[in-house]
Amino acid sequence: MNELKEGGKAPAFTGTDESGQKKDLKNLIGEKGLVLYFYPRDLTPGCTTEACDFRDNFSRIKKQGFQIVGVSKDSIKSHQKFIEKQELNFTLISDEDGSICEKYGVWQLKKFMGRESMGIVRTTFLIGPDLKILKIYPKVSVKGHVDQILADIKALEKK
Repeated sequence: MNELKEGGKAPAFTGTDESGQKKDLKNLIGEKGLVLYFYPRDLTPGCTTEACDFRDNFSRIKKQGFQIVGVSKDSIKSHQKFIEKQELNFTLISDEDGSICEKYGVWQLKKFMGRESMGIVRTTFLIGPDLKILKIYPKVSVKGHVDQILADIKALEKK
């Protein structure tokens, strides 16, 4: 797989959302773009913090013309529970076969407490309405991430 780069084309995909509907990348894009974030697992502490931060800032991001979509390998049922429990206000895509994660290069070898395993490396992509990658946030640290995205969206608007 080619490494994705800012300015390059975002890989097209079709995924299944929390309600079982098929969604294409091009149909998920907001007026000015999409915040596409990949996270390891529903209902885990870091992923819950990240999702709730997106939830709490949804209107600010939407006001800038961007949609938010989260992707993990969790099942549709797991996504439904996550959305219900945390009152999430954006779409989650189930990538149980890992094909979307592979296309975006986020399925990688991870090390935790001396053990290695394959998993999703928390990564976010800002994608423009032309499906070009505007910004890549690799190995995301949850704290302050949404604020950084909002600042970058505002900076892009000035270009």
